[in-house]
Amino acid sequence: MARRLRTGIVPDIDHEETVAFGNMTSLSSLLKAESGHRKGTMATLVAKTFAWRDVRETFAPYAAMPLRLIVGYGFLAHGLTKWFKGPEAFAGILHATGVPLPQLMAWVTIATEIGAGTAFLIGAFVPLVSIPAIILLAVAIFTVHLPYGFSSIKLISVNNGRAQFGPPGYECNLLYIAGVVALALIGPTPWSVDKYRSLHSQQHGSLNN
Repeated sequence: MARRLRTGIVPDIDHEETVAFGNMTSLSSLLKAESGHRKGTMATLVAKTFAWRDVRETFAPYAAMPLRLIVGYGFLAHGLTKWFKGPEAFAGILHATGVPLPQLMAWVTIATEIGAGTAFLIGAFVPLVSIPAIILLAVAIFTVHLPYGFSSIKLISVNNGRAQFGPPGYECNLLYIAGVVALALIGPTPWSVDKYRSLHSQQHGSLNN
């Protein structure tokens, strides 16, 4: 009887141990799989990070091109608008705002805006043309926009579905100044006259050496 009990008990214990061992093996496999998945995810993130760095390094030289184009277009558009309306009309506006020598300042403003705008668009002599461009913007701030505060967009009311705005402040002028200073400090950008001049100068220098 005791032998039967012993022989009956032993298989039950062996079965439980087998089940427990199998569960432990399954748990270990799951942990290894999860660890492998985490390692794979981490490796993917690292690879994507390095890939993004490569993309940034590739396109970093082109980052200033949108700034150069919008600054150039803005100057050129304002200059051409004044030109097509007539320098005399703009001189009248300057005279009404108390700007001295309105006729001369009208022509200087139009020439500066058209000349600087064209230079910024093609990226030619950017550090040089930045000087008169910044002076022009600063003069506009102190003679026209300063009394109206910082904001350039002042919504007063809406009549018949059309927004009515107040006099613009000096915000837009400061943004243009910041953009011009950035372009002057960044240096030649791709697809520009200054970049071509820089490369040509380097090639000429290497040939002389």
